[in-house]
Amino acid sequence: LKTLEEPPKHVVFILATTEKNKIIPTILSRCQIYDFKRIPVISIQSYLKKIANESKLKFEENALFFIAQKADGSLRDALSIYDRMVSFTKGDLNEKSVADNLNLIDNETYCNLGKIIFNNDIPQLIKSYDLLIKSGIDNIQFINGLADYFRNLILAKDSKTLELLEVGEELKSEYTNTTKKLLYTKILDAIELINKSDISFKNVKNKRVHVELTLIQLASINFVGEKKNSLTEEPLKLARPYKEIEKLPIKLDT
Repeated sequence: LKTLEEPPKHVVFILATTEKNKIIPTILSRCQIYDFKRIPVISIQSYLKKIANESKLKFEENALFFIAQKADGSLRDALSIYDRMVSFTKGDLNEKSVADNLNLIDNETYCNLGKIIFNNDIPQLIKSYDLLIKSGIDNIQFINGLADYFRNLILAKDSKTLELLEVGEELKSEYTNTTKKLLYTKILDAIELINKSDISFKNVKNKRVHVELTLIQLASINFVGEKKNSLTEEPLKLARPYKEIEKLPIKLDT
């Protein structure tokens, strides 16, 4: 504390941490505190695009998006991953190569899975998941990716939240066109189902069966239907009023 309180005139201490709560109050009280925010994925992607253009490298927008997404708000990590990907792909940053090297599932795969789910095609869905398992995907990462996909559909449902989508313009258009045909409440049902699957994942022994069951349940939701209003669907109605049903004669076979 004496060193911090009475430092030499030519010395400035800069303390950096991601866990400010672990610094004791006597230290914090002697500091000027600057909180840095997480860098948005789009901002990191734009910066990587600038670097790629200056280096005259071949790249796809979605490939840079994957790198930015993997960095989780850290530009330092993004640059480190970018350098690795340039080396692994030999200067050709395409979406598939980057996704494979980062062990991620590309957006096109999730969009294709979405179409299968919305068509209630359970056999094809299980076959598609089997191919992903054989390619070495991580189950929990796959579940999280599904949650992100349905979240993006919710955001694309309204023009006010569309700007919150951290994806390229082409993918925004894809989500917007898809979500127009889906009921709002059914997308929420899907997100709730995936969330429960994520919570219970660590407690199940057979991880694969657990994920397959989640996919079957997703494909069993009737996503498409006539929209009655923005948040709720029309409740079921009896063919006859309840009082009339009470008056109907009942014939018992003896």
